[in-house]
Amino acid sequence: MPEEAEANDLVSQKPSSVLPWHTPWRVAIIGKDLSAIVESSMVEKLNPPAAIAETAWIKPGRASWSWWSDAASPRNFATLKKFVDLAVTMGWEYSLVDANWDLMEGGTIEQLVKYAHSKNIGIWMWYNSGGAHNSVTERPRDIMSDPVKRKEEFKKLADWGVKGVKVDFFQSDKQGIIRQYFDILKDAADNRIMVNFHGCTLPRGWNRTWPNLLSMEAARGAECYGFDSLFTSQAPRHNATLPFTRNVVGSMDYTPVALSDQRFPHITTFAHELALPVIFESGILHFADRVDVYTALPPECKDFLKDIPVVWDETRLLEGAPGEYCVMARRSGDSWYVGGINGTGDPLNLSLDMTIIGKSGLKGIVILDGEDPRYLQSETVNLEAGGRLNLSLLPFGGFAAAF
Repeated sequence: MPEEAEANDLVSQKPSSVLPWHTPWRVAIIGKDLSAIVESSMVEKLNPPAAIAETAWIKPGRASWSWWSDAASPRNFATLKKFVDLAVTMGWEYSLVDANWDLMEGGTIEQLVKYAHSKNIGIWMWYNSGGAHNSVTERPRDIMSDPVKRKEEFKKLADWGVKGVKVDFFQSDKQGIIRQYFDILKDAADNRIMVNFHGCTLPRGWNRTWPNLLSMEAARGAECYGFDSLFTSQAPRHNATLPFTRNVVGSMDYTPVALSDQRFPHITTFAHELALPVIFESGILHFADRVDVYTALPPECKDFLKDIPVVWDETRLLEGAPGEYCVMARRSGDSWYVGGINGTGDPLNLSLDMTIIGKSGLKGIVILDGEDPRYLQSETVNLEAGGRLNLSLLPFGGFAAAF
């Protein structure tokens, strides 16, 4: 049961229901090999079918995001415009405006939405889930917890043309808080607004019923480089564990491809970071780093980030062991993307059987670490049918490939 003090002790600890009462599914995913677990969609499929009749407006995609590199940026209109422009340059669909945008100087959020719309970029906006049930001061707050204000806010956002909201800091799994998730999803859907939950519970497949739910955090992601001194040393092993655990049960907003350093520098290599959008799955993919970092990438690496899909037709675990390494292949249309990460401090030699994704040969590009872990190099690869891809990964290294 949740702790009594959760949600500032303002929500009942004990659940209640009226008859007829149905308990949720309890699920164990068991298979003869790891791929049966990694590739499973059981959790989603055990949920009720979609409660939204018309879903063409729900469009997964990629987003620029300023907060990771500059926490004060949501208060600065000029800075946010640069991240909208980054989305244009990279061909990404969205830009996320994070906490405290209602304190913006140099312009207003409505002006930013109009500017982004003129560039064919959709805006996502951050909200505090509280309310009295949390004490987090980040703004705007006291909207998503109030049914009347929430409905009015979603209508206003829809009128502006805002595409999605990121709602944060739920901080409890008490029944009343779980109910708030569903209320938010319904009110958002009524106004054709997509949703991303942060500071939230573990995914439970709700996106089958509410397909406007594109992702949930429920993981220690790249933001932890800003406040967790242990994250640096644990991140490689952590990254190589998540595909076998957390990401199995639902989309995961890790906010990957953090190439520069935050408060606590990363020990993962550049190629490790570049592989994460393939290793991890999320219906809304927020790229964490600065404008100048992405625009300065070599052309092959920049093209990889421009083209990376977020909707996959097929997923295959090629190799891996939890906490040690993971090699994932995902197909979008006729293209395959492959990512590999080394979670250990030792070099890793791979000889990958590629027949599972290409029985008649493969042609593509592979991006690898150079001798310096913060240097990227690329090579064109032509694999004959039945060929193997032989790679050497640095300690905490990785690779990313597109075929």
